[in-house]
Amino acid sequence: MPKDITYSIEDLKKFISKDGEPSIAFYGGEPLLRVEKIKEIMDKIKAKHYILQTNGLLLDKLDEEYIRKFSTILVSIDGRKETTEFYRGKVYDRVIRNVKKINGYFDGEIIARMVATQRTEIYKDVTHLLSLGIFTHIHWQIDAVWSNDGIWQDFRSWTVNYNKGILKLVDYWVKSIKAGRVLGIVPFLGVFTAILRSYNHPPCASGFKSFAITTDGKVLACPICPELDWNLLGTIYDSKLKKVKILDPCPSCEYFSVCGGRCLFFNRERLWGEEGFNLVCSTVKNLVNSIKSRFNEILKVVEMGVVDLNSLIYPKFLNTTEIIP
Repeated sequence: MPKDITYSIEDLKKFISKDGEPSIAFYGGEPLLRVEKIKEIMDKIKAKHYILQTNGLLLDKLDEEYIRKFSTILVSIDGRKETTEFYRGKVYDRVIRNVKKINGYFDGEIIARMVATQRTEIYKDVTHLLSLGIFTHIHWQIDAVWSNDGIWQDFRSWTVNYNKGILKLVDYWVKSIKAGRVLGIVPFLGVFTAILRSYNHPPCASGFKSFAITTDGKVLACPICPELDWNLLGTIYDSKLKKVKILDPCPSCEYFSVCGGRCLFFNRERLWGEEGFNLVCSTVKNLVNSIKSRFNEILKVVEMGVVDLNSLIYPKFLNTTEIIP
């Protein structure tokens, strides 16, 4: 797609006006390389929620006036300094400094958005970020299926350790709830909420309630695979968009109402074959089972008035988190 936006902001405004309560998310690449374009869109198009996904390195370049208008800011950071910098280079201190700076005046969600890969120890990396006290929420996505060669030496063994780490992290989360504090661990909150409410599509709602607009005005179901035919739903100039479907085996799976098929790309593009598909699914099932096994325990804590049920419902609006890692 073109490097620069080729449609007019007025055309974008007309398209977005079809939604009575739109949210606008700035996504990349790195959207803060186009600070003036972000400001222009925010000035000209009213939205109920503005959302920013950024690597955090240029967060200090956006004026406080605009930072305050966001409901959610997601910042890429992978946990402990050594985990983050193994893949991203020497960025950790700068990202933390920029997040601390906006913490002084920003009262929306600040989500640490992790990539979980070979070096990740999920319990250690998530609890590290929680301990900093500068993020309202922690979310992660496993770097699976589209990963570059060499990222994984032994994905099967990693999933075993990851699943153990999830169980340990869930125990930590439940203990905190019993003590009256709901930690903002997005996958746990999202799964808890899905057990109450159920999904019939991926929790991010890509292709159903959430859409990506490319620089040349195409409308995609999901932003990560613009080149795939099934992902192209139309353009901002069309009166109707195509629809996408979740393919088998997901809709017939007993976990579907909670995971919603996990991810459109994962559901459709079986790049790792059935074995890889099932390994990734095993992490989803472990996550869901670990929350289900503590579900009634958590509800009792709610009934006792230790925490409010509303504090466990997540997300309150579509904020670009995938929920299921």
